[in-house]
Amino acid sequence: MSDPSPASPPSAAPQGDLAREALALAAFDHVVARAPGFRARAGQREMAAFIAETLAGVKLGDDSVSGEAGRPERGIAVVQAGTGVGKSAAYAATVIPLALAQERRVIISTATVALQEQLIAKDLPALAALMPQPFAYALAKGRGRYVCRLKLDTLAAGDDGSADLFEGEPGTRPAGDLAERTQTYARWAIALDQGDWDGDRDRLAEPPEGALWAPVAAERHTCTARHCPAYNGCSYYQARNRLAHAQVIVVNHDLLLSTLGLHALPKPQDCYLVLDEAHHLPDVAQGQFTAHMDLMHGTWLDRLPKAFDEVAKAIAHPHGVDLNEHARGAKAALAELARLGMAAVGPAVRDLASEAPPLAHRFDNGLLPGEWTEPLATLQAHAGVLLKLAEALAVQLRANARENPGEATRSAEHYARIGRFAPRLQSLHETAGLWLQGGEAGGPPLAKWLQAGVQHGMVTLSAHACPLQPGSLLHHHLWKHVRGAVVTSASLVTCGGFEHFLHEAGLAWDAATVTRMVQSPFDHARQGRLVVVHTEADPKDVDGYTREMLELLMADLREVRRGALVLFTSRAQMRSATGLLERGANADLRARVLVQGEASRTALLKRHAQRVADGEPSILFGLQSFGEGLDLPGELCEWVFITKLPFASPSDPVGQARADWLKAQGRDPFSELVVPATGARLLQWTGRALRTETDEATVVCYDARLLRQSYGRRMLKGLPPYRLQKRQAGVTADV
Repeated sequence: MSDPSPASPPSAAPQGDLAREALALAAFDHVVARAPGFRARAGQREMAAFIAETLAGVKLGDDSVSGEAGRPERGIAVVQAGTGVGKSAAYAATVIPLALAQERRVIISTATVALQEQLIAKDLPALAALMPQPFAYALAKGRGRYVCRLKLDTLAAGDDGSADLFEGEPGTRPAGDLAERTQTYARWAIALDQGDWDGDRDRLAEPPEGALWAPVAAERHTCTARHCPAYNGCSYYQARNRLAHAQVIVVNHDLLLSTLGLHALPKPQDCYLVLDEAHHLPDVAQGQFTAHMDLMHGTWLDRLPKAFDEVAKAIAHPHGVDLNEHARGAKAALAELARLGMAAVGPAVRDLASEAPPLAHRFDNGLLPGEWTEPLATLQAHAGVLLKLAEALAVQLRANARENPGEATRSAEHYARIGRFAPRLQSLHETAGLWLQGGEAGGPPLAKWLQAGVQHGMVTLSAHACPLQPGSLLHHHLWKHVRGAVVTSASLVTCGGFEHFLHEAGLAWDAATVTRMVQSPFDHARQGRLVVVHTEADPKDVDGYTREMLELLMADLREVRRGALVLFTSRAQMRSATGLLERGANADLRARVLVQGEASRTALLKRHAQRVADGEPSILFGLQSFGEGLDLPGELCEWVFITKLPFASPSDPVGQARADWLKAQGRDPFSELVVPATGARLLQWTGRALRTETDEATVVCYDARLLRQSYGRRMLKGLPPYRLQKRQAGVTADV
């Protein structure tokens, strides 16, 4: 597929569009001219001009997609901005003035906390100080990051009744006894009263364990909003109020997608949307729209009839539902599904260690054995009846709180009690329904799989269902509502083109989409080398290749004089390398190495920086999460060692299901999906090497398939133009 056509030239734009484009670009130039110590970058201005041109004709707040003479009133600028371009300044200094001039707002969505913190603590404050028109900005967090004051007061008073929901489920009971938990909740309540804490979990001096936080976390299903007696002091709604007064809102992709249609954020059609780190968007969408249910723990259904019945009687709601029958029926169906699931997974799960990765059992083409149908249908029916009653009770409770303020506290307590069950009922009803579905005619089937593991010494088993095409999900839920957007990252182009990303992100056939590749200001051929090492063992021979690769790696690590990063494709591979360092001839290297997981990422990076500053060699061992978003300029990372091409795990059930479906269509999943995805990951990994225009670094890849195989050469097309060398039998030469 060819890239979408470029945006219309300025000469074709209406006069108003030209004025907007000029305004946006003038604002960018104004900021650049006044930023202290700022050095103009051609690529950054190219990106700003492209964004201004693309968004100039956008009409916000209107569902129509074309204006006079068929000119699009939507615009989506997809920009790959190489490392060092300064993309956040390019889009923020252009889009924000455009929004302010129209009294509209901007949502900036990221994939990582690190970029959010950079925007909130550094980039946006600097921009606000330079722009002639002031603006307010705020960070949006999910409701669950804030405390529910009503729940907190209840538990601080020693009422532990809410915790019975977690009874019998491993890892869900808070540590410590009731008295200790009560004291902790009481301290939090006092801190709220005295203004020493704003109710944000992330602002507590000691981050609480999940099991301690969960009983007091704000949740949509347990919240009566403005009808709650604690509404005026609600931490979440105070944060929402700050968002309402902010012209720029920073979010993450998960929150953006999970709140679509819930009015927690401005509607996509009413604001400008910036998606940074956009290469993560397809995976986030896939995760957001995956349904799942726990098959092993149904004891909460035993407590449901009493809770629902007592609330119904308290508000005189005659429901006519046999609660015990439906709860027992749902629990029995769940138990039967667990039995079938354990038989499908097999006995191997019982031999798993607690830290071992879970086992997955996928149903080919989404087709289930016949014996699954009856318990799934039974579960869906019982859960549907109970869920419908929960919704009816919730509607009446909200009405009671609205019409009788004196009953607001009691209504809120009842609402929270019912709300604790609602997400689980929804999970059962939705997942069972998807498992009963086949694929749409002519379309891909759903991926359906079981996931089993061991947690706290007990076997876990859950059922999952997921649509196979993230692009379709994003088109339906996001893009068809978006009027103006910037989609950017340093790794949108893979194997030399945008095609893979556009398909995965749902933009391939969107007429409003235009693309631009903005080159990095770095001189990669002068500043860096990419050395591909040829091994005797084929990477498909996992044991043989790993032994040979690790031997070569140990020799190379001895050449490190300052900072280095080693990226592994699996935890087992990293453990093998660490094991080699702890015995024999390589034991002296162990003191130089910091291994992911030995301490927090922040602590490891701090120790790494201190060692390098002290003139000592320091080597980081890490997995995928260290291959992206890690900023180690200068001496902190003069070497990047890539132990193997970073193909995705072959056990990924969604990836397997997609591959099977493509094969059934006569297509090649390896070429269509695996190679582009690996190329994008490889681009991120090699991007750890050069972070500034003065850096010099070497990337060493021990996987010779990068040169030997045609798909490896495809991946090379998407990498920056490093000086390319190959090493064979100890001899290194230019390619």
